[in-house]
Amino acid sequence: MTPHLEVIGLTKRIGDRVLFGNISFTVNEREHIGLIAKNGTGKSTLLSIIAGIEGYDSGDIILKKDLRVGYLEQSPSYPSELTVMEACFWHGNEVTNLIRQYEQCMQTEGHPGLDRLLTEMDHLKAWEYEQRIKQVLSRLKINHFDQPISELSGGQIKRVALANILITEPDMLVLDEPTNHLDIEMIEWLEKQLSASTKSIFMVTHDRYFLDHICSTIIEMDNSTIYTYRGNYAYYLEKRQERIDNLTQEIARANNLYRTELEWMRRMPQARGHKAKYREDAFYELEKVAKQRVEDKAVRLQMQSTYIGSKIFKAANISKAYGETVILKDFNYTFSRYEKMGLIGNNGTGKSTFIKLLQGLEQPDKGHFDIGETVRFGYYSQEGMNFDPRDKVIDIVRKIAEYIDLGGGKHLTASQFLQHFLFSPEEQYSLVAKLSGGERRRLYLCTVLMRSPNFLILDEPTNDLDIVTLQILEQYLQDFKGCVIVVSHDRYFMDKIVDHLLVFKGQGEIQDFPGNYTQYREWKTEHDRREAEKAKEQKESERRKGTTTKPLEQRNDKERKRKLTFKERREMESLESDIEALEAEKKDIESKLSSGRLSVEEITDLSRRLPKVNDELDEKSMRWLELSEIEG
Repeated sequence: MTPHLEVIGLTKRIGDRVLFGNISFTVNEREHIGLIAKNGTGKSTLLSIIAGIEGYDSGDIILKKDLRVGYLEQSPSYPSELTVMEACFWHGNEVTNLIRQYEQCMQTEGHPGLDRLLTEMDHLKAWEYEQRIKQVLSRLKINHFDQPISELSGGQIKRVALANILITEPDMLVLDEPTNHLDIEMIEWLEKQLSASTKSIFMVTHDRYFLDHICSTIIEMDNSTIYTYRGNYAYYLEKRQERIDNLTQEIARANNLYRTELEWMRRMPQARGHKAKYREDAFYELEKVAKQRVEDKAVRLQMQSTYIGSKIFKAANISKAYGETVILKDFNYTFSRYEKMGLIGNNGTGKSTFIKLLQGLEQPDKGHFDIGETVRFGYYSQEGMNFDPRDKVIDIVRKIAEYIDLGGGKHLTASQFLQHFLFSPEEQYSLVAKLSGGERRRLYLCTVLMRSPNFLILDEPTNDLDIVTLQILEQYLQDFKGCVIVVSHDRYFMDKIVDHLLVFKGQGEIQDFPGNYTQYREWKTEHDRREAEKAKEQKESERRKGTTTKPLEQRNDKERKRKLTFKERREMESLESDIEALEAEKKDIESKLSSGRLSVEEITDLSRRLPKVNDELDEKSMRWLELSEIEG
C-alpha cells in the first residue's frame, strides 16, 4: 500500500511535560485507523500536528506529495460574519475555487475565460455542488443555510465543520471526536458514509461501535509507546488483553529471577570479582523488567451508595412546552427500584428538559413528580463543571471529602480515589487550568460519584471522556446499588448499562421500550420493514383498483395538482444516475467474487462492500419510487 502519512520519532513537550516521545506509525492509502489513549496524553495535539497547525519538538511528519488533508478539530471556529453556506466554502478545494473564479468572471465586464470555466464546471459537476452541500447539512440537521455562524451553538458549528470536511472530499480525513454533538441518527448516517469510504482515515473517537464499524486498524498510545493492532475494536480488546497478560507473566518471571540475582549481587565484591561482567549487566536489565508496573485499568470501583427505598418517583400527568415545541404531554410513569433507564431521541426532543423537571430544576406546566424520601440524586450534566482553574486537582476532591466510604468498613483517601480514575499522584497536584477537556470531565465525574448518591442522572457522560475512563465508569454503574438514568448518543455505553428505554420522538411523543439500544434498533428495523411492506402492498392494491383510499370528491385541489418540485426533479435525475452506478458496481463485485482469482484480502473487502451497495441501492430505489409516484 502507498503511505499517505508517516510519523517518525515524533516528540512533543508542553513545558516540562512530555506528551509523547519518539513515537512512529504509518497511515496507508485507504486505511482506516482509530487512535486510543487516555485523556491528557496528547491525542488532539497529535492530530493538530498532523494537520500542520501545531509544531513539535523533534521527529518527522511525512505526507504524500499533493495529499489533501481534511481536519476536523474538536472545537472548530469560523469568522462570525459568515453564514452557514459561506462557511462551507471557507476551506476551499478544487470545486469551490472554480466556483469563486466563475463568480468573479461573471462580475467582470466581458466575462474573460468564461468558455474554459464553463467546460471545467461541467467536468467537475460544480453546478450540483451547492445542492450536495445542502444535502449533507440537512443530514446533519442544519437547515437554515443563510443563518449567521454567530447564532449557532458550539455543537451546530461542529456539524457545519463536519459537513465542510465531507463535501471538500480530501484524500485523507483527520477527525477529532467526529460523533460529539451528533444524535444517534446522525452518527449512524456518518458511520455508513465513512465505512464505505476509500479515503484514508485517522481519527480519535470515544464511540466504540463507531470505531468498531469503521476502523480496520487500532493504534494505542500508552506510556509514550505505540502498539498497533491490525483489526477492529473488538480485535483490539482481545489482543490488548493478551499483551497485558504476557507482560504480567514476564514481570512475574523476572521478579522470581531478580530475587536470586539480587542475592548474588549483594555478596561481597571478592565473592563475585571473578564472575563475568555480562552477568552484572544482565542484572540491571532484569531489574528494569522486574520493576515495571502494569496499570490495572480494569479495576472495579465498588462504592457505598446511600440506602434507597422502594418508592423512587412517580410522574403524574406531566406536561411541558416551550411555545409550539411540546416536550411532554400528559406523561405518566412509575420508576422502579434499581431501574437503569436510557433516554434516546434526536436533539431538541426534550431529554435534558425531562431530567431537569425530575430534579426540580425546571417546573412542569401541568402535573407533578412524587419523589421518594430516600432518593438522593447525583447529577452529571454538560454545564456542571465550575472549577476554579487556580485549584489543584487534589484540592477539588478534598473540598468535598478527605475520605470516601466504600462500605463494609472500607474507605479510600481522596488521593486513592483519584488514582482509580487515572490521576497519578503527580497529576493530582496539577492546576485545573492545565488539564485537557477530557481530564476536566473525568475530575467532574469523580466529584459526582464520591458524594455517594443512590440515583445517578448522567446527561451525555461519554462526551470528551477517553475509552479507558468509560470502561471504569461502565463497571462502576454495573455494580451500582441504586437507580440510573442516562442520556447518551453512545450506543455501546447504552447497551452496557441500561435495560429500559424511553424513546423521545418529538412533540411530546414518548415510547416506552423494555430493552437496550441494540434491541430497540433491531425491533425498529423490523417494525419499519413491515410498515413499508404494508404501505407498498396498499399502494399496489390502490393502483390495481385505479383509485386511492380517499374518495375522489374528498381530495382537495392541492392533492390533485401535486407535481414534482424543481428540487425533487433534480433529485430524481440524480437518483437515476446513482442507481445505475450502484447496479453496475453490484454486478462487478458479484462477477469478481465468483471469478476465483481474488486474494483473501480482496474477497474480504468486496464481501464487506456488497451488503453496503445493496443497502444503498434499496434506499435510493425506494426514494425513486416515491418520487415517481408523485410524477405519475
